[in-house]
Amino acid sequence: MKAVVLAAGKGTRLRPLTEDKPKGMVEVDGEPIITHCFDQLIDLGADELIAVVGYMKEVIIDHYGDEYEGVPITYTHQREQKGLAHALLTVEEHIDDDFMLMLGDNVFRANLEDVVNRQRETRADAAFLVEEVPYEEASRYGVCDTNQYGEIVEVVEKPEDPPSNLVMTGFYTFTPAIFHACHLVQPSNRGEYEISDAVDLLIASGRTIDAIRMDGWRTDIGYPEDRETAEERLIEERGEVVGGAGETDGEDAETAASEES
Repeated sequence: MKAVVLAAGKGTRLRPLTEDKPKGMVEVDGEPIITHCFDQLIDLGADELIAVVGYMKEVIIDHYGDEYEGVPITYTHQREQKGLAHALLTVEEHIDDDFMLMLGDNVFRANLEDVVNRQRETRADAAFLVEEVPYEEASRYGVCDTNQYGEIVEVVEKPEDPPSNLVMTGFYTFTPAIFHACHLVQPSNRGEYEISDAVDLLIASGRTIDAIRMDGWRTDIGYPEDRETAEERLIEERGEVVGGAGETDGEDAETAASEES
């Protein structure tokens, strides 16, 4: 299965971290965000990586070249940042079967394989990893409304009055039917071609979209403090002390205590 990473953004909210690099090249725990994305997609069985680049694209292309960990990389260029549906259309000619889509500003430690397995086993038209958030935060995201079978029946982008607190996380699987929907999308009030509008068109045409609830965590790296949050989580997962050199054994602890007294 091919995997698409959307990495064309400027990351204006991440400044000064993005003054000399695109958003996806901001380092989290010593590696660019895109590297975290590539690693997870390869673990999920990606046999080709397709990176949608735009702002300062040469930084990404020069860093990764034409392959990563033996998996070929294809680059497409989003010349203007006009939304996720617009970005996705740049890869249409490279996709002829089901594929994974990951937003290139997220760090995941979650059950992504459940989404991929659902796509492979049921041949769903799409499957999304979704997350429950506090209602007061839901308006920051694409909000999903689901039926009794766990299928998504509507997606609303950044609503003032969210229909639920279930939001899209930035990891999806699709069939090529998504491209036809993206072609039909009209600019939103924000002037962008929204992926949520393309999803609603899929649903209106009778397509089935499964919602897989997240087990684990993810951090959307939108602000400098988000990078710090993701780094702390990754460090804690390794069993290290955040902000320190790691745990000490008993003898070292006694030595440290005697030196402080």
